[in-house]
Amino acid sequence: MKHYNRTMTLRTNDFDYYLPPELIAQTPIEPRDSARLMVINRATGSLEHHRFSALTDFLHKGDVMVFNDSRVIPARLAGKKSGTGGGVEVLLLRRVSPQVWEALVKPARRVKTGTMLELGVGVRVTAEVIGEGEAGLRTLRFSEEAPLPVLGEIALPPYIHTPLQNPERYQTIYAEKSGSVAAPTAGLHFTPELLNRIQDKGIKCLFVTLHVGLDTFRPVQEEDPRKHHIHREYGVITEEVAGELSRAKLQGRRVICVGTTSVRLVEAAAQSGDVQPFDGWVDLFILPGYKFKVVDAMVTNFHLPRSTLLMLVTAFAGKELMDKAYQEAIAGKYRFYSFGDATLIL
Repeated sequence: MKHYNRTMTLRTNDFDYYLPPELIAQTPIEPRDSARLMVINRATGSLEHHRFSALTDFLHKGDVMVFNDSRVIPARLAGKKSGTGGGVEVLLLRRVSPQVWEALVKPARRVKTGTMLELGVGVRVTAEVIGEGEAGLRTLRFSEEAPLPVLGEIALPPYIHTPLQNPERYQTIYAEKSGSVAAPTAGLHFTPELLNRIQDKGIKCLFVTLHVGLDTFRPVQEEDPRKHHIHREYGVITEEVAGELSRAKLQGRRVICVGTTSVRLVEAAAQSGDVQPFDGWVDLFILPGYKFKVVDAMVTNFHLPRSTLLMLVTAFAGKELMDKAYQEAIAGKYRFYSFGDATLIL
């Protein structure tokens, strides 16, 4: 199996592939755990095809599963520029303080520092642009703490064109701590019944928080991915969870992360060795050549071409095996991306 190492040449084009548009899932499947599951075995190179409800067949007593309990906020706001009345759309990305947010603004060209925006429909608040960044990024200071539940709506990824009938379907069943722009989508496949079956098998379920941000929405543009600036995301691992993870590693029990967000957070918290309690910004960019310190297996969806997420799973499973898995998924008409099918990489 081919693995990149730190001395090999990395090119973003190595993580590109063609996906027929009809394989991009536009709606969630019901029930949640009826999605397909491709089981990818790193040791043997084998690929197996199951339903997600069969996940427990591949779990063992003593395993630890790590879930991201972040909840998606209604981050898309419609509005207009004060004075001119020109329409704008704002996608909130990161809360800097109670009244200050980093956001993507469209169209950004005429929204400069000092511009006043009126945001919301029915209920309105004003926001001043107090800073400008790359590719439409703006820093906004709201006139008051933005009442997002009444101001905004859930922002589906740009490749989903079918309106979501039930906004809760873009939340995991265990979503608790508000802050994500996009859902940690590997977790969308879990049902209460499946979680009960997992726990009944003697598997410890742990919850961490990583608020999903901008990199979910954008491909890597640099030819050399190592030059890509990965946006920071806020994460929390409690002392109790850090202790459980450290004990599991000491005892030789498997740590199985649900989603690339959980992977990045857990690995970031273990950069000094053992998993440490964590409360801060995560900017760990996992590329082929990275040596995983904690994660033994992961549940994850099929990712966009040229994305940091595809680079992460390639680092974990090897390029040859991931290429094989994606080719087989396309040939087998798996459903891709946020509402799509899942993989279990062992």
